[in-house]
Amino acid sequence: MRQEDGVKGLTSEAEMVSNSKYMSLLASEGREFLFSPTGSQVRISDLQGKVLGIYFSANWYPPCQSFTQLLVDVYEQIKRTCSNFEIVFVSSDEDLDAFNEYHACMPWPAIPFPDLESKKALNRRFEVEGIPCLIILQPNSDGDDTVLHDGVELVYRYGVQAFPFTKERLEELRKEEREKHERQTLSTLLTTNDRDFLLAHPTPKKVPIASLNGKTIGLYFSAQWCLPGLKFTPKLISIYHKIKETLKQDGTIEDFEIILVSSDHDQVEFDSYFSTMPWLALPFGDPAMKYLTKYFDVRGIPSLVILGPDGKTVTEQGRNLINLYRQNAYPFTKARVELLEKQMDEEAKNFPASEFHSGHRHELTLVSQGSGGGPFICCDCDEQGAGWAYQCIECGYEVHPKCVRPVNRGPMVDR
Repeated sequence: MRQEDGVKGLTSEAEMVSNSKYMSLLASEGREFLFSPTGSQVRISDLQGKVLGIYFSANWYPPCQSFTQLLVDVYEQIKRTCSNFEIVFVSSDEDLDAFNEYHACMPWPAIPFPDLESKKALNRRFEVEGIPCLIILQPNSDGDDTVLHDGVELVYRYGVQAFPFTKERLEELRKEEREKHERQTLSTLLTTNDRDFLLAHPTPKKVPIASLNGKTIGLYFSAQWCLPGLKFTPKLISIYHKIKETLKQDGTIEDFEIILVSSDHDQVEFDSYFSTMPWLALPFGDPAMKYLTKYFDVRGIPSLVILGPDGKTVTEQGRNLINLYRQNAYPFTKARVELLEKQMDEEAKNFPASEFHSGHRHELTLVSQGSGGGPFICCDCDEQGAGWAYQCIECGYEVHPKCVRPVNRGPMVDR
């Protein structure tokens, strides 16, 4: 069955077989029901034959609160046109009051808060390593190959369109996404029916979007209220000027520009934040802001997406590349990054095998991605890192090699 009102690929009655293998995990000895937010009982047997989401979350964790708001909206859209969907809340809240307060924000039932054994069994069965986590079970989910563990990512990326979360539906969405990205141009991303310009300084100066064709573009997702954004923005301004100056000295025709995609709360915040920046911006409240955030699957800010001169996406890791390589990251292409990685590998041959860092009391060991390293958040500058790092084997503390402040052995300040 297929509907055209936003909920596609509904499960047919023929598919509504019992997923009792997983239903038994929701019950416990002497309990065959769940609690609705109002306290009424919901029989577990009534969930059989439905697409089921097992939602692991907690009131005390801000990312959970943020995702719950989105999930409620998606859930209610689906339920308006289809009864074949339900979610069950599995709480990691610290006490009953926190559970009740959080569950009151949800329209779906929950495992009773005191039932620790059922909650532990569900966490073990689905190997939940972090929250929020949304496990999706199909009505015919008698095999682990039909269980989806990335429900949070799918809801963030596709919203209500992801339903009913079947492999066929998700492949259809991925195909549509690939085709959309293949057709992507600067104009299709940034223009609307009512606007073909961007804001520039001094405001209210306007720059035609068409004048940016042929340039490398950075879409900077940020906001004045975002503390990591306030910290990263001055660094990005400095790198922006250095890249522009280098291009000018080289006489390169290709140019570089950045466009602010704001998440500020109001016009005053936007005006204040944009006034500190030397680049362009989408007007505050423009519908393209939400579209771009979803299109590039931006989960957190600040984020820097790089577009090539042809308008196609070069990388969504611009912030990370700026932190690692500064102005040398330009033009952010795969070939450029591979060259910089090789240069870093050569430089690392001269790095000390271990260091004592003034910000940590334990000895730090040099590691690479192939020797115990990998993507990390630098404990000194709080920015992303990858490849080489100095890592504390005892406690997992990690810093960029460039952030190490060497000190002699002796008593260190704990961090």
